[in-house]
Amino acid sequence: MNIVVCVKYVPDATADRQFESDNTVDRVGVDGLLSELDEYAVEQALQLKEKAGDDTTVTALCVGPEKGVDAVRKALQMGADSGIHVIDDAIAGSDYVATSLVLAKAVEKAGAEKQVDLVMCGMASTDASGGVVPAMLAERLGLPQITYASVVETQGGQVRVKRDSDTATEVIGGTLPLVLSVTDQTGEARYPSFKGIMAAKKKPLETWSLSDIGVDAGEVGLDAAWTQVEETAARPPRTAGEIVKDEDGSGASALVEFLVSKKFI
Repeated sequence: MNIVVCVKYVPDATADRQFESDNTVDRVGVDGLLSELDEYAVEQALQLKEKAGDDTTVTALCVGPEKGVDAVRKALQMGADSGIHVIDDAIAGSDYVATSLVLAKAVEKAGAEKQVDLVMCGMASTDASGGVVPAMLAERLGLPQITYASVVETQGGQVRVKRDSDTATEVIGGTLPLVLSVTDQTGEARYPSFKGIMAAKKKPLETWSLSDIGVDAGEVGLDAAWTQVEETAARPPRTAGEIVKDEDGSGASALVEFLVSKKFI
């Protein structure tokens, strides 16, 4: 089985995130890391490999800036066999539509010699939280999709997943090849071992540009985006809370009035 896992390099949520002058997220001047939700996709791919045997290969694919290679390296340290980093200045500012195009073309190139049987993604990224790229990617690749899987099982060329929602639990089956996205309920992702970290240094990691995958620069980037951020503003500083004293027994009434004024009740 040939598995490609899409991973994203995102700004660290604990860091002070900033915006560029064009209102796009600063992905260069801040600390970043592999999106936590994509770690679950890497983990599930590695578990499928462990079950299927050595004939299965796992490739980590990232579209992002120069530092985006760190997301690929993390996947390699976890156990992926190879990595691909698509980097091009023209990609900066791309929306979901353009991102899915670049990913699709990269997957097609990755499967030129051996067909890609399974494309795996996290349920969303921890920065934009859109959750739509897996579906767009499946459409571009002409493959069926199964999204938001909380349990993944395979048998031969069949995939069987469980999807949990607020109102029901669904069991869905699919036949390879397909696109699959998984949730953070699939199980905790493994930590890279020292052995894995050292082994990752010797694993193949390719760097591709837009021309390498046959994408025109005019199809991606901020100018080609279907949406645009018009304005950003810093989060206002936290103000001091209101203290309600109950010296004369009126504390309960004052608390209710406060909750009503804020439309909490």
